[in-house]
Amino acid sequence: MGVWVTVPGLLLLYFLTHTLGVSPFLAGLTLLLPKIIDVVVHPLLGSRSDRDARRSGHRRGLLKIGLLLAIAMAGMFTVPSGLSGASAALWVGGWFIAGNLLFACFQVPYLSTPSDLLIDYHERTRVFMFRSLVLSYLFTGTTTHLFLAALPFYTEHVFGNSGLTAVFMGAFLGPAVIAGPVWASVSWKIGKQRGLIISQVVFVIGSLTPLLGYGVVPAVIVVVLLGIAFAGLQLFAFSMVPDAVAGAESRGVARAGAYTGVWTATEATGTAIGPYLYSAALALGGFVATTEGASVVQPGSARTALLLGFTVVPAALMAAALVFQLRWTLDESFSEPAGRR
Repeated sequence: MGVWVTVPGLLLLYFLTHTLGVSPFLAGLTLLLPKIIDVVVHPLLGSRSDRDARRSGHRRGLLKIGLLLAIAMAGMFTVPSGLSGASAALWVGGWFIAGNLLFACFQVPYLSTPSDLLIDYHERTRVFMFRSLVLSYLFTGTTTHLFLAALPFYTEHVFGNSGLTAVFMGAFLGPAVIAGPVWASVSWKIGKQRGLIISQVVFVIGSLTPLLGYGVVPAVIVVVLLGIAFAGLQLFAFSMVPDAVAGAESRGVARAGAYTGVWTATEATGTAIGPYLYSAALALGGFVATTEGASVVQPGSARTALLLGFTVVPAALMAAALVFQLRWTLDESFSEPAGRR
């Protein structure tokens, strides 16, 4: 599941514009429109998951359907020869819809499960750190999906070396995995809210630093710091979801799926907006799409657009998230509803 969150966000926009000859505008729509379906489907799957929990006592039915996701992943990148431009976008978009639906079948009941458990505030953080599926939901978020979509463009057109994409991804994802348990320990000392705010501030600052125009080594160091912040963003945000559900819940598991269905629908929208905003920046800058094996000279405005889209836009998005996060009050003052202690 973590692969599904990471790979399309990292490669799909680049794949469409550099291999399949899809214009940045159409490529952005290909990534955005399937997510509109998610907004409708996720709450419905949440209600379905609630019915399953009441009937059978667990939510594993939808989880098993989600395991078919690998088929959609293969289909999305196995584009028939001869398809390019709009026809290729239609092929990729169709498989992207199928994959998103299968991913939702897993994601919605998985996020509902901690709300079903009779555990306390801090233990929910531990649930999201140490159950075997934690990496499934590590690679999510609007800002981080923009980062992933922009990274191949940044390495090729700023550093002139597309091979650095793998280096930067390792620098981003490796520390994120290692830093997770550290952030979990931090949450015990300062609370989830403060931990999340620190992560957001670090990501805002780190997103802007490429404007300084440094070399590869400083860039890798910055990406490592962003990866550490990313681990905190994922852990704290997702471990707050069951707290919010429990704070509003009065009927046990009856509404957990409905709440998390709305949460995941909102998340799905965000993961689409990130790459779409970056594709819009490329389109405004006059970026020229190409097919595999061909090369074009990009105008200076395109290079400026891809750099600003990689720095200023994600910083602004994360700053907006920080403003909303400051309104969160359900932290150390949280009190479990009766019967759930």
